[in-house]
Amino acid sequence: MLRISTYLRAIAGQAPEPRAAKPGSTRAPVVIWNTLRRCNLTCKHCYSTSADIDFKGELDTAEALDVIDQLHEAGVKVLVLSGGEPLMRPDIFQLAEHARNYGFYTALSTNGTLINESNIDQIAAADFDYVGISIDGLPEIHDEFRRMKGGFAAAMHGVKLCREKDLRVGLRTTLTQFNFPQLPDLLDLMREYDVQKYYLSHLNYSGRGKRNQGVDAHRNMTRQAMTQIFERAWEDVQNGIETDFVSGNNDADGVLLLQWVTENMPEHREQLYRMLRAWGGNASGAGVANIDNLGLVHPDTYWWQETVGNVREQRFADIWLNKPDPLLVELRQHPRPVTGRCGECQWLSICNGNTRTRAWAGGDMWAEDPGCYLTDEEIGLPQPELIKAMALD
Repeated sequence: MLRISTYLRAIAGQAPEPRAAKPGSTRAPVVIWNTLRRCNLTCKHCYSTSADIDFKGELDTAEALDVIDQLHEAGVKVLVLSGGEPLMRPDIFQLAEHARNYGFYTALSTNGTLINESNIDQIAAADFDYVGISIDGLPEIHDEFRRMKGGFAAAMHGVKLCREKDLRVGLRTTLTQFNFPQLPDLLDLMREYDVQKYYLSHLNYSGRGKRNQGVDAHRNMTRQAMTQIFERAWEDVQNGIETDFVSGNNDADGVLLLQWVTENMPEHREQLYRMLRAWGGNASGAGVANIDNLGLVHPDTYWWQETVGNVREQRFADIWLNKPDPLLVELRQHPRPVTGRCGECQWLSICNGNTRTRAWAGGDMWAEDPGCYLTDEEIGLPQPELIKAMALD
């Protein structure tokens, strides 16, 4: 995840430079936990291929509470309660309370459609540090992508209720070629609804996202979208507006941010370059972990095809810290042994080869990332020489 606003505030002198763990180091991760797989929606890009049915073998309440105990033992500080749709889990507020009692930064990741007058007081009482609500376009596009008529209106009503309770809310958008033209309007929703955070996610080719990768935004669209995010984030920094713009699932965004700052504020280039090197790019398997609804542990949420442990059989600290699976050891290499364009890229120390799941979808985990939108010239590949045609006598 690229914390755009954090870096821009640092170069503006409004905040200290962010602390960063050594790239690839073994450390307690941010944990994204799919507490269940059931969901009232069947979104086209869903990595967990959720549906409105019961999935067998999921962690019960006692096991789920023990997972939180395990995470505390392992030194985890940040826990994202996700799904499926987490509000469909009957004990979700009990789990949230247990996590909060340990002092976790606790976030709720929801589609927002089930937030209503009947449960908003419970949601507020749970005292989530952050509620992320998915908005993938204006009404027609959002409802079609999320496969629910009226889904946009329901989700934005959830946003409104959360803000009325003074909960910190973020809008999350998965960028596609269909919602790209609507990005300015989506960003305007932040101010209309007094939302503090905006998370732009690039499409990852996992679950239904693999089957629908044809809707991924084209490269020029992606670049234009990120430039709009940079400009809006910088505008808010200059105006003292406390918003937080982040992007995820394409660590080339860090390189593009460096280019944007170089073009617009060259005096801050070296400071940003140093901070991005310290960040180190993609952290799957190191700084980010996923636990699915069955208790299986994965390098991140898009790696369900690979399991590195099971919290029903091992303590999380052993899985992640003490006896890591060979896959985790591989992913923690910095730089990673990527090939193709990624292996030759001059920005590998910043990007770290990007998310590996798009390459894995093509059959080779270490192949070049098909989602990278940087040109050969930008990544430092030799350019073919122009051969001047010689006029014939």
